[in-house]
Amino acid sequence: MIQIINLVKTFNGQTVLDGINLTMPTGKITVVIGKSGVGKSVLLKHIVGLLHPDSGQILVDGEDIVQFRGRKLREFRRRLAVLFQGGALFDSLTVFENIAFPLREKTRLPEDEIAARVRERLSQMSLTTEVETKFPDELSGGMKKRVALARAMIQEPEIMFFDEPVTGLDPPMTNTVFHLITKTHEASGYTALMVSHDIPEVFSVAHHVAMLHKGRIIAAGPPEEFQNHPDPVVQSFIRGEVDFLEA
Repeated sequence: MIQIINLVKTFNGQTVLDGINLTMPTGKITVVIGKSGVGKSVLLKHIVGLLHPDSGQILVDGEDIVQFRGRKLREFRRRLAVLFQGGALFDSLTVFENIAFPLREKTRLPEDEIAARVRERLSQMSLTTEVETKFPDELSGGMKKRVALARAMIQEPEIMFFDEPVTGLDPPMTNTVFHLITKTHEASGYTALMVSHDIPEVFSVAHHVAMLHKGRIIAAGPPEEFQNHPDPVVQSFIRGEVDFLEA
């Protein structure tokens, strides 16, 4: 569904993306890994249309979204949803209102239908109706992530983007969130791009893995093949070697 061709982006003379080439298979979860600050989130923002490259193409169903503006870009964005790194919940809205927000803003559904859909998503995230009236600052980090995922899934998007979805979570909750992502994918079959540096946990959720290093994709493939990739940089990252992480 998504193909990135020779994507280049610089900021203040510093090249962050240096000719990215990457294909994301339809209906699969592609995970882009790499150390912090390497440009993973910058890549994601290009595909969402928040940033424009210096050069290159981003093809979605064969159309170059880099050329999209105005109405066409808005129509494209209706097909996708994003789970932001910090959740990005609205502090002044309750859990129910946060999840209902996209439906109220973008559809004409009656309130009883909206309520039914919100509660269905809450149940899918293993959250009870008791949390509906709570505000984000009353939730744990893990609950915030689950509420944010429920909101992202409320309109049943074709394309999902996950920006470091388990940052700041303890290992049990990390596993819970990855399990919920797998569960929602199995139910919906969306095409997904996840950016993460959580190794080895991401291998349990990914169908396709690519590594971004010094502005380029240096390795890509199914998780099993990727973990045995001969590139020493890939192996150093997987093993979490200090010399590589500090380089």
